[in-house]
Amino acid sequence: MSHSPAIVLYWHPLSSATPVAAALAELRVPHERVKVDIRAGEQHRPAYLALNPNGKVPTLTVDGAPMFEALAIQLWLADTYGVAQGLWPAAGTPQRLQALSWCTWAYVTYGAAIVRLQVATVGDEALRHAAHADAARNVLDGLLGLLDARLAAQPWMLGDTYSMADLLVASVVGYSAFLGAPVAGHAHVQTWLARVQARPAMQVEQAQSA
Repeated sequence: MSHSPAIVLYWHPLSSATPVAAALAELRVPHERVKVDIRAGEQHRPAYLALNPNGKVPTLTVDGAPMFEALAIQLWLADTYGVAQGLWPAAGTPQRLQALSWCTWAYVTYGAAIVRLQVATVGDEALRHAAHADAARNVLDGLLGLLDARLAAQPWMLGDTYSMADLLVASVVGYSAFLGAPVAGHAHVQTWLARVQARPAMQVEQAQSA
């Protein structure tokens, strides 16, 4: 008899935990949610720091064992639950290599430029700088061009069908659009992003976060 692990998501609405919540919904993974009030500083309490020493959301526990970082959590969920549902490529396939590459690209390469834009526009007032913001937008524009070229050749990140790679990458790109990244200048990205955001799992999370 297979064991279904007890999964708990520690989250806060409209935070880095939202893509993880959407992934859990997309994969239909039974889980418990515990809201961490980051405005009240609950993420810095000893009990939470014992799970996530960074003092941030999200944190996921699996039979009590914690993991943190949204990218790591989403990749684990995709690998554990997505393959059987046809939402994540199997190990040892070329598609798996592409999925890992583009998901990491979204959080690391593209994500670094998002941080630059965020600091220059909505960060501490002393660090805001119009020229730095323009430079960050230029970097993001170039990266969006790479993504646009891929989506011009195929409708989804990995080919002809939707996958968890689409949810993961779109979550990052969607946040960058909110910050002012030039997503609207890339037609294929914009069309693809709208289709991902229209999926029921994304809609439910947006409604719960509102």
